[in-house]
Amino acid sequence: MNKGRIEAFSDGVLAIIITIMVLELKVPHGDHIRELVPLIPVFFSYALSFVYVAIYWNNHHHLFQLVKQINGRTLWYNAHLLFWLSLIPFATAWAGENHFGTWPLVLYGVILFMAATAYDLLSRNLIRAQGAESDLARAVGDGKKEKVSVVLYALAITAAFFVPALAIACYVLVAFIWFVPEKRIEKRPR
Repeated sequence: MNKGRIEAFSDGVLAIIITIMVLELKVPHGDHIRELVPLIPVFFSYALSFVYVAIYWNNHHHLFQLVKQINGRTLWYNAHLLFWLSLIPFATAWAGENHFGTWPLVLYGVILFMAATAYDLLSRNLIRAQGAESDLARAVGDGKKEKVSVVLYALAITAAFFVPALAIACYVLVAFIWFVPEKRIEKRPR
């Protein structure tokens, strides 16, 4: 099966996700700079979510650079990932509009946790399809960043009930961890 179609479809879905998020940014009903102040939580949630979607796009692209073949399961694992990512605009809007209240923060974390799990399932399926000795398997390695991310998401979900600022800090920290392009994969030949 050709991997180009799955990459193109994923790129399109991710572009639509970003478009939906930006359309949620409402223009204030005034012409003074102070009219933007109430929009700070909305903009922050948008910016954080934009970074997350960009991280997934970037890592998805890197992952598929080392893929030579895909199978039917890959299509479903990829759709599973896109499903969770498609929920980011909803959680983003809810969190921003409600100033990062407990339940919006919990939902945001659950979606990020599930997206991370879906990405891991996709990458493990691709590794199985390429082989345990493939460049992809060596590049992904033991998945330390992935494991740390899932632990931080679980901590954030719990923290949202007690210390919402800690939950937000965890989400920002995970984004920071992944912000730099994946060197494990960039170093591999294509």
